[in-house]
Amino acid sequence: MDKRTLGFLAALGATIIYGLNHTIAKNVMPIYITPFGFILLRVLGAAILFWLVSFFMKPEKIQKKDWPRLIACSFLGMVINMLAFFKGLELSTPVNSSVIITISPIIVFIFSAILLKEKIQFSKTIGIISGFIGAVILVLYTSKTGINAPNIPLGNLLFIVNSFAYGLYLVLVKPLIEKYNIITLLKWLFLLAVFLNLPVTFNEFLSVKWADLPIEDAVIPMLFVVVGTTFCTYLFNAYALRTLSPSTVSSFIYLQPIVGIVYAVSTKSDTLSLVSVTGMLLIFIGIYLVTKKKVISNKK
Repeated sequence: MDKRTLGFLAALGATIIYGLNHTIAKNVMPIYITPFGFILLRVLGAAILFWLVSFFMKPEKIQKKDWPRLIACSFLGMVINMLAFFKGLELSTPVNSSVIITISPIIVFIFSAILLKEKIQFSKTIGIISGFIGAVILVLYTSKTGINAPNIPLGNLLFIVNSFAYGLYLVLVKPLIEKYNIITLLKWLFLLAVFLNLPVTFNEFLSVKWADLPIEDAVIPMLFVVVGTTFCTYLFNAYALRTLSPSTVSSFIYLQPIVGIVYAVSTKSDTLSLVSVTGMLLIFIGIYLVTKKKVISNKK
């Protein structure tokens, strides 16, 4: 299996985990832990895991000139991105979050063209538009009124902030991923994130009644968020960025609404309709157009 295929599988794995996370994280907040407290748990847990893994690898030093970009990536990808998403998830609904964040590929596409000089291909443009239309169809015709959503407009606005931060993070981190070992990079990104998040998350983290948390309803979902949604997804996306462009990696986000619908159908919480299938097909077409590799002819 070639590296490009492995990159696709890594991006797909991260997307599936993210798709499940919308509901799993929502069910924990704010009953057992508040959003900002959850963020400190995420970055602290991931930092510990990445540093533990790094002890079994050859040490690698970050060059002095790369620290400003590293700090910026940590601030965008592990601070603004996470804080905005989890606070938005508390205020809005999982369906809204899974669909609104599908604007990320468009943001990444624009930033990549500006900052990385990524060529704007017609097929990729059509693919992004197709995926976006599919996602909009899914949210307009399959979403239902959510519960435990006290301020949906503000929550949705925070999802948009989250999308901008994560989109810019993917673009800025690409050169670092090509230069350093993934584990080396992520261990420093998350260690920085612990200190950057600390001022706004520490009080909520301390307020959690850790000894009283139920295993099934709180501890297991929290472990899923730390190990799956944080450690694994950032590792998978970083690996994918080694062989794929930021635009391609971000395009997989269009699958998240589909993951949500499939999960709902499998648990008999919802049913598939012709409109839902149409939306899914548009998303699959969009991902195909964005991710297909351009064939360069050798003919003269």
